Amino acid sequence: MDTIPNPLLFIGGGNMAHAIISGASRSGTLDPASVGVIEPSPDRHGLYSNPFIDPPQALAWLDEHPGAPIIVLAVKPQMLDAAIAPLRANLASFSAQPLVISILAGIRITQIESAFNHEARVIRVMPNTPAQIGLAMSAIAPSETATQSDIDLATRLFTSIGKSVTIPEDLMDAYTALAGSGPAYLFYLAEAMVNAAQRLGFDEDQAETITRQTLLGSASLIDQSSETPKALRAKVTSKNGTTEAATNTLDDAGVMDAMICAIHAAKERGTELGKSEG
Repeated sequence: MDTIPNPLLFIGGGNMAHAIISGASRSGTLDPASVGVIEPSPDRHGLYSNPFIDPPQALAWLDEHPGAPIIVLAVKPQMLDAAIAPLRANLASFSAQPLVISILAGIRITQIESAFNHEARVIRVMPNTPAQIGLAMSAIAPSETATQSDIDLATRLFTSIGKSVTIPEDLMDAYTALAGSGPAYLFYLAEAMVNAAQRLGFDEDQAETITRQTLLGSASLIDQSSETPKALRAKVTSKNGTTEAATNTLDDAGVMDAMICAIHAAKERGTELGKSEG
């Protein structure tokens, strides 16, 4: 994969920023020397090649690098205005209109465009926490002013840490409910399996090992198989067997419907939070 030639400035150097930068650097998508990070905590500066506390220093560094700048917003959503104020004051000094990639949960494209005085092209991206191990699922939602080249660049960046899909922004809350919160659903299942294993007589270490390997193997199988989850489940479920006894109990308890309702509830909450941020 070709290295992105543009200089990137990350606003925020937290866990997700580090996952993106380190994963994309390992794949050759990013050159660490072309990545700057504004991070107020000096304890994290050792993670990056070009860390900055002072935004003017970061902007001076950005100005030294040729190519249209890419700004990645990776701060807490409530910090948006304070974080980009120094950038907004210096937009006119940029050699080209910047591309802004936002991974801020709940912050709409129109809010980001307004924060940059409509002087930047915007792409909103939502990666999930498996980005930490290079297995992220990311959704990419471009603004109307984003070019196909911008979308291709964002796709290159986020497929370097997993997989990505391009969606309209009005599906972002639904995506967040499915994939953003999705790891928690699997962890919830894992927690239940560990608890059940211990009640059945396994010690804590055995319960953890059995559960982790079972879920890892099953997730790998679903990834590598061309069959649907429903078809894979049917292959494990013999008529009148132990698995059918378990899945019948889940069906009787309404677990499938409860999961669907849970995802819908997460989507509705995301919509509410987006309105409150607006």
